[in-house]
Amino acid sequence: MSRKLFGTDGVRGTANIFPMTVEMAVMIGAAAGRYFRNEHGGVHRVVIGKDTRLSGYMFENALTAGLTSTGMNVLLLGPVPTPAVGLLTPSMRADLGIMISASHNPADDNGIKFFGPDGFKLSDEAEAEIEALIDEGVRPADAGNIGRAQRIDDGRFRYQERVKGSFPTGMRLDGMKIVIDCANGAAYRAAPEVLWELGAEVIAVGVTPNGKNINDNCGSTKPQSAAETVVAHGADLGICLDGDADRVIIIDENGKVADGDQIMALMAARWAEENRLAKGTLVATVMSNLGLERFLQGRGLNLVRTGVGDRYVVESMRQNGFNLGGEQSGHIVMTDYATTGDGLMAGLQFLAEMVRTNSKASELTQSFEPVPQLLKNVRFETGQTPLEVAAVKASIADAEAQLTGKGRLLIRKSGTEPLIRVMAECEDEGLLEQVVDGIVAEIASSAA
Repeated sequence: MSRKLFGTDGVRGTANIFPMTVEMAVMIGAAAGRYFRNEHGGVHRVVIGKDTRLSGYMFENALTAGLTSTGMNVLLLGPVPTPAVGLLTPSMRADLGIMISASHNPADDNGIKFFGPDGFKLSDEAEAEIEALIDEGVRPADAGNIGRAQRIDDGRFRYQERVKGSFPTGMRLDGMKIVIDCANGAAYRAAPEVLWELGAEVIAVGVTPNGKNINDNCGSTKPQSAAETVVAHGADLGICLDGDADRVIIIDENGKVADGDQIMALMAARWAEENRLAKGTLVATVMSNLGLERFLQGRGLNLVRTGVGDRYVVESMRQNGFNLGGEQSGHIVMTDYATTGDGLMAGLQFLAEMVRTNSKASELTQSFEPVPQLLKNVRFETGQTPLEVAAVKASIADAEAQLTGKGRLLIRKSGTEPLIRVMAECEDEGLLEQVVDGIVAEIASSAA
């Protein structure tokens, strides 16, 4: 069953432009409500969280209208991280969890992410069935069976206690100075409070959301400001989250940035030493650096690669019994503790290793030497199909031939933005730039 609305992580786009319109949000809410009422008997509940985007108010109300029209009772959490919705959906015995967020995207974008009653993101098949219900039209509930909506004031605090519960018992952060960059997003209160309650001296940045400044020159995609703050304050490290706090990037005491691959390498090696790494395997995507794969192989560990998107990482983990996975972009998934990527939890795991080994951050963020990797994005207009153009295909084929035995090439269409992502890895940096720039130029020409 095909999906038109849903991308790699729910429905996403610019607010007030299809598909992220009020009218569509009402229909999505009604279809999701009808789907879960059909699937489950008894009382029907849905929890809704959101990040700090101005349009979140609009979509929160629209989704609530659609859901209650089908008889779903709506529990509104307010601004909370995406992983909080994953955790609270099963603990509050809800049929469905919804997070209103466009993650690391600019403030004008927004999105709708779905979690099932088990707290895990919905499968492609479930999303396709919800789309089919939208196309068919949804019959509303009888007047006497319309659902209710209510605010839940303690959702954030429940989440914070669960996060602290993932930190080793009896361990503290006393004496540590930590910069936390919350990207003016969903964790702007939760993350600084958790670190402070565990004993750290906290320097918080990106904690003044105004509805329009989420991810604006801050957070995991723009860590420069946080890196400067770490150096200026002599902090032990920096933790950068994205707008919905399901990603993390670590900054060492010198202001150097470490991506998700380095964090996963550290955790996989440590968990393996403790016999905690299920089946000796880490799950990552096709974007993860070849250096990570070599690092794991050198320790007798396995790397399983999936398509891009933390949901596909989680699907592989659940299907095969693995417990650690993630993405180079900073999604770190630990199914022993959470149902989706959790930037704050991953940051605490890194801090725990610093405390346990009495090491500086810089000593733990360079587990392997990355193979030179180059990623460039090319924007295209809606309706264009640049990857189907003959000249683009020829350019890609030529690049693959040049990289044979020397590296690898990955070309993909973004599932969240109108972008073609061109990524290559190669020890020969001159060849690396040549093949990537050649493909980018050809795509840009075809999309002009």
